[in-house]
Amino acid sequence: VFENINDYKARIDRDDLDVDGTSILVLKNCGLRGYPGMAEVGNMALPRKLLQEGVTDMVRISDARMSGTAFGTVVLHTAPEAAVGGPIALVHDGDLITLDVENRALILDVSDDELELRKATWAPPEPPASGYGRLFHDHIEGADLGADFDFLKGCRGAAVPKESH
Repeated sequence: VFENINDYKARIDRDDLDVDGTSILVLKNCGLRGYPGMAEVGNMALPRKLLQEGVTDMVRISDARMSGTAFGTVVLHTAPEAAVGGPIALVHDGDLITLDVENRALILDVSDDELELRKATWAPPEPPASGYGRLFHDHIEGADLGADFDFLKGCRGAAVPKESH
């Protein structure tokens, strides 16, 4: 489990990273509020030591986004995101996670009691003090709600263009 993109970059290729080909990589705090913005940081490369062993894919889960040209078994835009206390915020190293694509289920196999303990000790990241960063933090909606400002709901007046990437 990587707490943010800096943690991921610092540890992904360390020889002592406790992962194998059956592990699930989790990257937190890279969603709209956590990063902030909609940066393409969800295309997590596999650990070098596993690539050298011949591993070519792993399940990767994040509240981030990635380009459509990236590849692999990846679950992105988990919502609510970690920075607002979504379930991904409560994932710890060693937790068992089940990805059941056929039944559209992503299950964190941790007891309800343990999750309550984790919720009680969780705290959101410090928001920006002022300016556009603070405006963005306070008013951006999650990826599941369209990644738009809450104060623009219902007042567009014009369709969003088809080609906006």
